[in-house]
Amino acid sequence: MSHDSMTRRGSAPSSPPGAPGQRVIESLSEAECLRMLSAGRVGRLAYTGREGPTVLPVEYRLHEGSVIFHTLQGTFTEDDLRTGIAHADYQVAFEVDQIDPVAQWGWAVLVVGSAHHVDGEAEHASIIDAGADPWPGADTTHLIRVQPRYIRGRRSYPRPVPDIPAET
Repeated sequence: MSHDSMTRRGSAPSSPPGAPGQRVIESLSEAECLRMLSAGRVGRLAYTGREGPTVLPVEYRLHEGSVIFHTLQGTFTEDDLRTGIAHADYQVAFEVDQIDPVAQWGWAVLVVGSAHHVDGEAEHASIIDAGADPWPGADTTHLIRVQPRYIRGRRSYPRPVPDIPAET
């Protein structure tokens, strides 16, 4: 396939890589990812449940490097995220992002790790006492902690177009 036909179909850039107007995609450090996670409130939990792939929005807080969120007692989320094996946690993905399609910038952070049910009173109290309760005052007592195995993120924005001085 020629370069011209690829360009017409939108598969190839119209200017060379790195040229003004191209998109910049950069990896975020773990510290930047944690900063972005700590500023958020709503993310998406992804896991394989009884009915297959599942993605759910959840209100969360970051606490001691872990993602904390509530699940309602007796719901499929609570059941799906239990392995039935002592000290064996379910593996999940958790994602947050912010995208501005008009300004053409955005970022996304992905956390992959184990979903640990906060069943112990001491652990539960330490989360609430630290102010990390995602639903302050909610009538629920069940928390899940996602302990990250890895955290990755990317930021994307248009490369600025340099000012061209006017000819005199």
